[in-house]
Amino acid sequence: QVQLVESGGGLVQAGGSLRLSCAASGRTFSDYAMGWFRQAPGKARLFVAAINRSGGTTYYADSVKGRFTISRDNAKNTVYLQMNSLKPEDTAVYYCAADLQTSVFVTNRREPDYWGQGTQVTVSS
Repeated sequence: QVQLVESGGGLVQAGGSLRLSCAASGRTFSDYAMGWFRQAPGKARLFVAAINRSGGTTYYADSVKGRFTISRDNAKNTVYLQMNSLKPEDTAVYYCAADLQTSVFVTNRREPDYWGQGTQVTVSS
């Protein structure tokens, strides 16, 4: 089992920045690709960003490209999501996820195996 705990959410004005963190435990962190998803009220959970096991390859949803950056520190068992130029439409609960296969994050065949509990991000206009 992999346990994931997100932190760093909060309330920020439009144009501001936040950095989310997701601390992993339970298994070898570097064995897992990591990703972020978000779910706005009344909407489906959507892919935001993903990073492969080494951190050398990243993937982004079109809606966040150029504004968000995913990174990981395998020594600290943590993945980050730096969010800049935030917009009110970025308001959502953000979830961290882990899976042995990077492809899970870039295809729609199944959901990642492990999820965090989520952290709320609210962007005011």
